Amino acid sequence: MSVVEEAVTALPHDDAPVTEDAARAAVRRTQRRERLRWAPAVLLLLVVSFALRVWGAKQGLPYAYNADENAHFVPKAIGLFGHGLNPHYFVNPPAYTYLLHVVFAVWFGGREGVSNSYAADPTDVFFVARIVAAACGTIAVWLLYLAGTKLFADRRVGFLAAGLLGVGFLPVFYSHLALNDVPTLAPICLALYGTAGIVRQGRLVDFLVAGVGLGLACATKYTGGIALLPILAAAGGWFVGRRRLRPSTVIAGLAITAFFALVAFVVFDPYALLDFTGFRDGLQHQTSVADDALGKLGLTEDNGLAYYLWTLTWGLGWVPAVAAAAGVVIVARDNWRIAAVLVPAPLLFLLFMGTQERFFGRWLMPVFPMICLLSAYAVLRAIGVVGRRRPALVPTLLVLATAALCGQGLIASLHSGQVLSRPDTRNMARAWLVAHVPPKTKIVVEPVVPDGWAQDIGHPSPLTSNGNRWVKFPTSRSNIANDGSEISGPGRIVNIEDYERTLYPGLVDRYEEQGYCWVVVGSTQRGRAEVEPEAVPRALAYYHELERRADTAYVASPYRSGADPVAFNFDWSFDFYPLAYHRPGPLMWIYHLRGGSCAS
Repeated sequence: MSVVEEAVTALPHDDAPVTEDAARAAVRRTQRRERLRWAPAVLLLLVVSFALRVWGAKQGLPYAYNADENAHFVPKAIGLFGHGLNPHYFVNPPAYTYLLHVVFAVWFGGREGVSNSYAADPTDVFFVARIVAAACGTIAVWLLYLAGTKLFADRRVGFLAAGLLGVGFLPVFYSHLALNDVPTLAPICLALYGTAGIVRQGRLVDFLVAGVGLGLACATKYTGGIALLPILAAAGGWFVGRRRLRPSTVIAGLAITAFFALVAFVVFDPYALLDFTGFRDGLQHQTSVADDALGKLGLTEDNGLAYYLWTLTWGLGWVPAVAAAAGVVIVARDNWRIAAVLVPAPLLFLLFMGTQERFFGRWLMPVFPMICLLSAYAVLRAIGVVGRRRPALVPTLLVLATAALCGQGLIASLHSGQVLSRPDTRNMARAWLVAHVPPKTKIVVEPVVPDGWAQDIGHPSPLTSNGNRWVKFPTSRSNIANDGSEISGPGRIVNIEDYERTLYPGLVDRYEEQGYCWVVVGSTQRGRAEVEPEAVPRALAYYHELERRADTAYVASPYRSGADPVAFNFDWSFDFYPLAYHRPGPLMWIYHLRGGSCAS
């Protein structure tokens, strides 16, 4: 029974005429009862969603092993205390950075507190930043519930879609990192809530809410601008069909959306205007990252569209992926206006991102809210069809459908929490080095760890010029070009993506001659060469030569006992989705060379 039907039954049934005010009051009372009836379930969903997002939030610390997390938002937020509010960095928009800046100011008491804490031990700073990301992800779950409820006039759709977003693997995993992917979901869902209001009522306040969500989404992550398409579709729907708004009202609404989107964007990214040159350069750089002609060594999938469709099968789950595909057809048949809001954005986003040279699962997340709504509606619509013939089966079907839709994501997220709560293999390898390799010893460490990994946090060594505990071989500089040719002089700076291209067997001779007897290898580097051996044959020859001339001193494995190793993948090797993982991190080897100056 709908809210309106319940309200009608709640009206007095005597012969007195029912006034319009009485009818509205009855609707409001019914809606209030509906909210109260659903409130415990929604609260439980939010608690579970937040718990999944903070379980294991200290993984890897005090080291931030995700390169983007280590380099971008947390350091930039701290930097604002020193050089002012201009981030001088626009590769990513700064809304999440500003949010962290405010939180750090409150939590740590300002510049001195957060700077001292970060220098002594970054654990607390990164942990707080990750909790902020988790909180934003949980808010997104709540906003999606509200958006789905309003868009379909059915709380079941909103709740089921929110539940899917709440337990889906990718939204949960990336809530554990201080990145902008998950925080972007909150304003996108806010824009969807405003969009739902445009579809249902077309009030100017709905256009305002949608505009604020759109502007904030763009100020958090540039691809959050995909929220614009549903807004335009919702507004355009009022120009056709039997239910119409005056064109002037729709145009005024779109003007309000544009104005408040611009205001929200400028408030949370003011230096996009004040430092337009820097903003333009950062945006161009971000575009070049996604569309890189050289590509990434180890990215074996050539078809971006196929990769993102595959991502859906584990990022949300097989059942949600299939249900969303069915939902496209079902929603289009049932309500073309809602279909115009939910269908074009994910399809166009998939096509656009799929044409880039690089692709990562988390880049698909801006359209997850729309996909969740399509999936939830398709499942409930199927239950409704069966329920008309077998009403007694409806409760059972609801339970089974919820389990089918959310089960894969929940299992994966629970597994992820267990994995992330255990020691990282890179921390284990470092602990072994601390226990067995004296300070100031020369070591080779592949770029699978941040630079600070070689230093004792908060206690720089007086024995080395840079404060590191050990003397590291300069893996960030090489005389080998990406094509294998030699470069004279001091060489070039090596990006971590190109490290494997600089390897060749002769490096082992150099290690022994210069006394770099300990070599630390990680599978997130070596694995790139192993999945594309034809691209870097000299790198594989290097590893074979290293194994031939060295003893394996220590191995830290992320896999459970008896599990087969997971082949390198730019998603699974870093988000640990496969059930083979027991702890976070790559497979780590520590070798000790036997020849030359290492013989003793």
